Amino acid sequence: MEIFGSPLIIPIGAFVVAIVAIVSGIWLEAHKSRTKAEQRMAMIARGMPVTEIERLLGTKDEEQRPPKDPLRSLGNARRAGIILVSSGVGIMLFFFALTVIIRQREILSGAAVGLIPLAIGIGFFIDYNLQRRELSRFGLEVEADKP
Repeated sequence: MEIFGSPLIIPIGAFVVAIVAIVSGIWLEAHKSRTKAEQRMAMIARGMPVTEIERLLGTKDEEQRPPKDPLRSLGNARRAGIILVSSGVGIMLFFFALTVIIRQREILSGAAVGLIPLAIGIGFFIDYNLQRRELSRFGLEVEADKP
């Protein structure tokens, strides 16, 4: 059995690359936090004050991202929904047109591919409406013409 001549080598390679990338990222984050902890311990052992250590190494509060704007998140959900629904409908229309042009009914099965982005886009629209309803409960009204 020849492993490298197999047609399965490419998908297996893709999965191996993805797994190695994920494991490497996790290992890198653990290594960073371990190194930072060792640096803190060395500074404490030398008698450095805590405020000076926090100034030099930073604190967890500085590493946190600022809070997200809910209206921006709402606009992103709506934009993603529009793009995905349009893509799904476009793919389906492409295969319908191809079926009419070539006159082979088997090509219609390709239109099912358009159902994937269509369904995800509909999910984004549902998320958009849920976010909008949640924001209105907190007193933030979102107008239909504003993103």
